[in-house]
Amino acid sequence: MNTKRRVFHSKSDLEGWISSYFKYIEGDFELALPPPRSKLETERVAHKIWLREPEPPTISGLAYYLGFESRQAFDQYEVSGRFGPELKRGRLRIETEYEKKLHNSSSTGAMFALKAMGWNEKAEIMPMLNGDITIHIIDTGAQPAASEKEVEL
Repeated sequence: MNTKRRVFHSKSDLEGWISSYFKYIEGDFELALPPPRSKLETERVAHKIWLREPEPPTISGLAYYLGFESRQAFDQYEVSGRFGPELKRGRLRIETEYEKKLHNSSSTGAMFALKAMGWNEKAEIMPMLNGDITIHIIDTGAQPAASEKEVEL
């Protein structure tokens, strides 16, 4: 993999490099037929021989593939670079892969990664609507007993 800093001339250029990263991490393989087990064997099923094993998507991996010299440089470009929104979409694509892993039986690593990406365990409180809230108390008839002594059996 060539990790020389890539020059992004356009939005589609960067999007192409990001897609290329996701294609790259799928690995590379050849299909091969196993040798026949006997002279009479007629059906053989091709299997994959990995030339380069698949790897999981990572922010650092994407930054390295795009030629950034550090995660900090990647983060800085994402915030203030000309094509920052495209890097944000690349990050979101990686985040999506981690989120999918939450459905596996062992999702601890994915939870750690998502927390590092800003996810929060607690539900976020939705902001209240602008304006006043009016509460009306409606009398339903019988009042609850104040103590056990008021309860008749």
